[in-house]
Amino acid sequence: MKLLLVPGFMLDADLWTDLRPGLDAMGEVIDVDTTRDTSIAAMAHRALIATEGPVIVVGFSMGGYVAREIAYQAPGRVKALLLVATSAEPDGPLLRETRRPTGGKVPPFRRLSRRAIERSLSPRCRTDAMIERVQRMSERLGPDVFARQSSIQRAGDAARLREIDCPTAILAAGADELRSVTESEALRDGIAGSVLTIVEGAGHLLPLEQPATVIAALPALIAPLR
Repeated sequence: MKLLLVPGFMLDADLWTDLRPGLDAMGEVIDVDTTRDTSIAAMAHRALIATEGPVIVVGFSMGGYVAREIAYQAPGRVKALLLVATSAEPDGPLLRETRRPTGGKVPPFRRLSRRAIERSLSPRCRTDAMIERVQRMSERLGPDVFARQSSIQRAGDAARLREIDCPTAILAAGADELRSVTESEALRDGIAGSVLTIVEGAGHLLPLEQPATVIAALPALIAPLR
């Protein structure tokens, strides 16, 4: 089984580094390219044409929107979804603020600001090393990707959630300052048969803060497919 990994805003494959040993044991792991498009639909389409056959899709934050769009575009191919710290709601002002470069106003973009990254982490994980790790991801992606991803309009897909009929697990971070538990509950209520787990004390960047928890959500989705 192929596992498609879809990162969040201005994050690259390093988001999943700490999960790789567990993921590799479960199937063929494919990193979805979210760097070249300016819409969620285009990102989903690119992911679908880059691979063949049935897939399990793991989407974090912005990647959760892409993961669901993949399911909308190819329902027969998506066998399971893991949605991590995401939402079906349109982005609000706080989310838009995190997409501003250091200082909020001064171009050119170099890296995500420390302030924006701190909002994405629980207090205990706001270390220099963790913040630098996230900043390095944004530096590698660079200003062109920043411009493209910042231009994306996430209108929300709450009205379409009922179209998803594959097994779905949802992880919410209890201390998430960017996405509320209420938004995850709305996902659970909208996707028939989905299961929600709340990770208390964790911040938005769950794959970095608690990779073992993210990995633990997958076996129950994969086992029935083998």
